[in-house]
Amino acid sequence: MIYFPAMTTLTKITPAPVIDETVRLLTENYVFPEVAEQVAGLLQRRLAEGAYDVDDAEELARLVTEDLQSVNNDRHLRLKYHADPVSAKEGAATLESIRREFDTSLGGAPRVQLLDGGVAVVELGPMLFPLDWAAEPLAAALTLASRAEALIIDLRGNRGGDPDTVAFVCSYLLDKRTHLNTMSWRGGQHNEQSWSQPHVPGARFGGTKPLYVLTSESSFSAAEELAYDLQQLGRAVVVGETTRGGAHPCKGWTVHPHLEVTVPFGRAVNPVSGTNWEGVGVQPDVACAAAESLDRAHELALARLAD
Repeated sequence: MIYFPAMTTLTKITPAPVIDETVRLLTENYVFPEVAEQVAGLLQRRLAEGAYDVDDAEELARLVTEDLQSVNNDRHLRLKYHADPVSAKEGAATLESIRREFDTSLGGAPRVQLLDGGVAVVELGPMLFPLDWAAEPLAAALTLASRAEALIIDLRGNRGGDPDTVAFVCSYLLDKRTHLNTMSWRGGQHNEQSWSQPHVPGARFGGTKPLYVLTSESSFSAAEELAYDLQQLGRAVVVGETTRGGAHPCKGWTVHPHLEVTVPFGRAVNPVSGTNWEGVGVQPDVACAAAESLDRAHELALARLAD
């Protein structure tokens, strides 16, 4: 394990301890052990070659992330730089960084709007925050939109988040308890299913009225799962751009006061498609530029309601 000095801002960094700890966490936790061995070997070779001989933590994070993702382009596999020193506790770095965003985004539901024709828009972003934080604001936003004739869920700026929050949101958009996703953990010896909830706080929009989901090339991770789950169930029409393509849940470990390594430890398996969106993204049903997708979805909703 890496020894952490007093948590003060560091201007210089010694790369070897960071790489050694990253290699350990990768080989012990990555969902694909054979890929972990390849990537670990690459990091060790690059370290020996002097590729990481930099003084700046942010530059080291960039270089290492490029190598971590070079074998199979797993965008959840990262060395993340944090400008402010972060806790050494597992997962604390990410939680500390996103808490500020939660507090300044109305709890992850920054926009609820009624458009012409009884079509509501609920923007979820910049993340699907941990459910114990976000349940109350999301319930309020989705209950408010439940009376609309049609609903547009805007995920264009959503970078991901908590799979439990995905299931919570889906529960407002379906009529009965539904199998949404299965997480297959490293080794394939244990699977964990995700289901929508049979009861929700407030009122459901329900499973029959027109539903549209907006995506962009920036939509990632849990945001992609929300779009993909609803699309595969035939519940929603996805409008916009192909998403980034990250389907592996991950954990984060602090390996330096300013650096966090995130390592995927499982993979998503959709019960309808039998696969996921890793590397390929969620493909929209109606493809258009993200900037045009809200107008396009509104048009589709009005046409559907007219019929």
